[in-house]
Amino acid sequence: MTSANGSLIHLRDVHKVYYRDKLEIPVLQGIDLDVDEGEFLALMGPSGSGKSTLLNLIGGIDLATRGEVQVAGESLSRLSPGRLAAWRARHIGFIFQLYNLIPVLTAQQNVELPLLLTRLSSKERRRRVLFALELVGLQDRAKHFPRQLSGGEEQRVAIARAIVADPTLLVADEPTGDLDARNAGEILTLLQRLNAELKKTILMVTHDPHAAERAHITRHLDKGVLQP
Repeated sequence: MTSANGSLIHLRDVHKVYYRDKLEIPVLQGIDLDVDEGEFLALMGPSGSGKSTLLNLIGGIDLATRGEVQVAGESLSRLSPGRLAAWRARHIGFIFQLYNLIPVLTAQQNVELPLLLTRLSSKERRRRVLFALELVGLQDRAKHFPRQLSGGEEQRVAIARAIVADPTLLVADEPTGDLDARNAGEILTLLQRLNAELKKTILMVTHDPHAAERAHITRHLDKGVLQP
C-alpha cells in the first residue's frame, strides 16, 4: 500500500489555489513530503499557513490544484469521486478539534457509524465497536450520550470512531485544541499508544509545541511553504 518510493504518503510539487471570483488565492506552494508507514508526524505553523488544507489533500477531502498526491498506493487525483469516497472510508480515520459527535446517538452508536457503510454483520460491528471503546478506555461509557461525557471523553469517542474500521492512516486536525491541559495530555498519550502498539501512522496538525513533542517528526508550514 506504499507508493513507488516506499512511503505511505508521497507528495511532489503540490500546489493548492482557491479562487474568489477572478482572484487567485494560493494556499500551498510546491509541497514535497514523504511519510513512512508507522510514523507519527506533527505539522505546525501559524494560522492561515495551509496546515488544514494539506491535511485535507492527504485525507482525500480535497484535491490538489497541481502536483502528485499519493497515499496508501493511490494517486488521489486519478480517482473518480465514488472511488475516492470508498478509498477514504477504507484508509483514513479523521479526528477533529470539535469531536463532531451526533448528540442523539450513544457513544457506541457514534463509533459504529463508519461500519454502517461496510458489509459487516451487526454482531461483528458490535465486537469492533466495543474493542475500539476499550482501546480508548471508555467501554463502561458505551451507552452514554455526548452530553453525559466530558470534553476529553467526547474526544476519546471520536478517536474510537476514527479507528473502528482499522484505517491505514489517522489524520488529526488540532485534536487537543478544545481541551484543558490534563485532557490534552491524555489524548496525546492515547495517540502515542495507537502509534506504538497498533502501528498506526498518524499525521497531526497542531499549534501546540507540547503536542508536537509527542510526535516522531515535526515539520513546519509557513505561508504555504513546507520548511526543510
